[in-house]
Amino acid sequence: MHEGRLLIDLTLLVGMAIPIVALAHRLSAPPLVGFLVAGVLVGPNGFALISATEEVEVLSELGVALLLFEVGLELSLSYVRQWARTVLIGGGLQMSSTLLCVAALAMAFGIPLSQSIFYGMLAALSSTAIVSKTYGDRAELDTAQGRSVISILLFQDLCVLPLILLLPVLAGLEAADMGAVGIEFARGLAIITALVIGGQFIVRKTLDRIVLFRDPELFTLCVGFFGIGTAVVSAWAGFSLAIGAFIAGLVISESEYGLQALSDVLPFRAVFSGIFFISTGMLLDVPAVVGQLDLLIPVLAVVFALKILLVTASVCAAGGILTTALISGLSLAQIGEFSILLAALGLPLGLFHEGHYQLFLSTAVLSMMATPFLIRTAGSAAGRIARAVKGSRELATTDPGLGDEMSDHTIIVGYGVAGRYLARVLDATGIPCIVVEHDAGLARRAREDGLPVTFGDGTQPAVLKHVGAGRARIIVFAISSPTEERRGVHLARELNPTAQIVVRTRYTSSIDELMSLGATDVVVEEFEVSIELFAKALESYRIPINRIWQEAATVREEHYGLFRGTAEPDLRLDSLKHLGIHDALELVEIVDGAKVIGMSAASVRLRRHTGAVQIAVVRDGQPIYRREPDFHYRAGDTVVLVGDRDSLDRAIALFQEQPGSSSAGPPDSGKAGTR
Repeated sequence: MHEGRLLIDLTLLVGMAIPIVALAHRLSAPPLVGFLVAGVLVGPNGFALISATEEVEVLSELGVALLLFEVGLELSLSYVRQWARTVLIGGGLQMSSTLLCVAALAMAFGIPLSQSIFYGMLAALSSTAIVSKTYGDRAELDTAQGRSVISILLFQDLCVLPLILLLPVLAGLEAADMGAVGIEFARGLAIITALVIGGQFIVRKTLDRIVLFRDPELFTLCVGFFGIGTAVVSAWAGFSLAIGAFIAGLVISESEYGLQALSDVLPFRAVFSGIFFISTGMLLDVPAVVGQLDLLIPVLAVVFALKILLVTASVCAAGGILTTALISGLSLAQIGEFSILLAALGLPLGLFHEGHYQLFLSTAVLSMMATPFLIRTAGSAAGRIARAVKGSRELATTDPGLGDEMSDHTIIVGYGVAGRYLARVLDATGIPCIVVEHDAGLARRAREDGLPVTFGDGTQPAVLKHVGAGRARIIVFAISSPTEERRGVHLARELNPTAQIVVRTRYTSSIDELMSLGATDVVVEEFEVSIELFAKALESYRIPINRIWQEAATVREEHYGLFRGTAEPDLRLDSLKHLGIHDALELVEIVDGAKVIGMSAASVRLRRHTGAVQIAVVRDGQPIYRREPDFHYRAGDTVVLVGDRDSLDRAIALFQEQPGSSSAGPPDSGKAGTR
C-alpha cells in the first residue's frame, strides 16, 4: 500500500468520525456507536470511500494494537489484590459459566466444538468502555453495584490476553496433531512470560535514567518506543502486534512511571479507540444484517437473558445481595468491544461459521447501544424483582429484633469512609447507632469494628423499617449514588416525619431536590472543601476562630448559597478589619521545657519587654482572667495576648523560648520566677 494512501484513509476516518460522534453525543448515545456508524459509511458497504480490503485490514490491525496498548496502561493489578474476592469469584464464575453455556448452546445447533468455544468467548466479555463511562457519568462507581461491575470487567480485561493466545489453538483444534498445537501454545506462554519479566526489568532500568533528564518529550518518546518495540518482538515471535502492544502497556502500568505514561497516552484515547471501531464498522454489511433480522432478534434476546442471569448468579455467589446482583446483570448484558477485537483476530483464522460474523457484529452493536438505557432503568427494575422474589424479607439480615429494640438512635446508610468515621465517633461517645450496608465486604468490616450492622439496601422500605427508621432521631445517607440518595430520603421521610435526615452528596445540583424530598441537611463534598479553604484563608489573616465558625455556619445555613451564587455575600468581617482585631489578637501555647514555666506575667515583665498584654490564660479548657499572686505558667497553658504585630511576635518568642537560648526577657527573669 502506498504511504500517501494510508494517510488519506486515516484522514477520512477521523474526519467522518467527528460530526457523527458529535451527533451521537447529542443523542446521548455512546461515542463507540458513532465510530461504528462512521465506519459503515466510509467502508466498502457504504459510500466506498475506502474500498480496498487490504487497507481495511491494515487499519484494523493498527487500531487493535493502539487500543490494547492503552488498555494495558489502564489495567492495574493492584485493583485485583484490593477486590480479590469479587474479581476472582464473581469474574471467574461469570466468565466460565457464560463461555460454557454459550458453547453448549452452539454445539446443540450443530456448530463445531472449536467455533462453539470461540462463540462462548465472544459472549463472555462485556463493554468496559461503555459501562465504566455510564457509571462514571451517573457518579455510581463507588456504589456496591459499581464495585461489582468494575470487578467483573477487570477480570474480563485480564482474560483478554489468554483468550487471544487461545485463538490459534482453537483454529487447530480439529486437526489430528493436538500435540503440536499444545506445544505451540506452551511456546506462546513462554515467550509472553519472558516478555513480561524481561520487560519489567528493562522498562524500570531505562525509565529510571530517562526521568533524570526531566524532559517530558523524551519520556513520552521512550514509552512509545517500548510499545512499538514490544509489538514488533511479538510479531517476530509469531504473534499479532496487538498482543505485544498489550504486554507493553501492562508492563509500564506496573512500574512507578505507569501513571505518568497513562496521562501522556490518554489524550489520544479517542484516536486509538476510534481507529479500531471505525475499521470494525467498515466490515459491517448492512444489507446482510437486514436480511438476518429474523435470526438477529432471537439471538439478541438470548444473549441478554443469559448474561443477566449468569452475572446475577455470579455476584450473589461473591457475596452481593440480590438487588446489587440484578443491577450488575442488567449493566453487563451487552457484548463488549474486546469481543469485537477477538472477532477481528479470529475471522482470518476461520473461527466463524459461515455468515455468522455479520450476525455477531450486529448483535454486538445493538447490545452496546441498549446499554445506557439498561443501566438507567436497572435500579427500579432490580428493586421490583427483588421485592417480588424476597417479599417482606427483602435483603435485611442482622440480629433478630435488633431494630425493634432501638429508639432515638442514628441510622447510617453506607459504611464507606464518611459513614465509617461517623459510626466510630458516635460509638465512642455512647450514642446508639446502626449501620446499613449492602456491600458484603463493608458490612463484614462494620461487624468486625463491633458495630450493629444490617446487611441490606438502605433505600428499600423493608430494610429501613427493620432498623427502626420510624423511631430514629437521625438518618444519615452516606452513599455515592444520586438515584439511591433521592429514593432513600423520600422513603425515610415517609417513615419518619420528624427525624433529622442528613445526606452526603457530591454535586450541587442535588441540593434543592434532596431538600424538597425531605432532607434536613445536605452536605456537599465539593462545598465542604471550599468552606475549609475559606476558613484557612481567614485564619491566615488572624480572624478570631469563633468568628470563622460563625461565618462557616452562615454559609451552611443558607445551603451554600454564597458558593452557588444564589445568595448575596453577607459576611460580617469588615468590622473586625476596621478594628484591626485580626492583627491584634494571638494565642500561644506553652510547650514542655519552656523557660517561662513556673513564672508569671509579672515576673517575666511581659508588657515591658514585649509590648504585648496578656488578657487571659486558658488552662484545662477554662479561661483564667484574674492575676492571682500564686499563679505560675504550666506546660499546656494557652496565653491570650493582644498588641501590635511586632509586640505579639516578641511575646511568642518569649513563651516558646527554651533554656540555653537567647532570652527575650530580662536576664534575671528566671530568678524572679523562682522566688
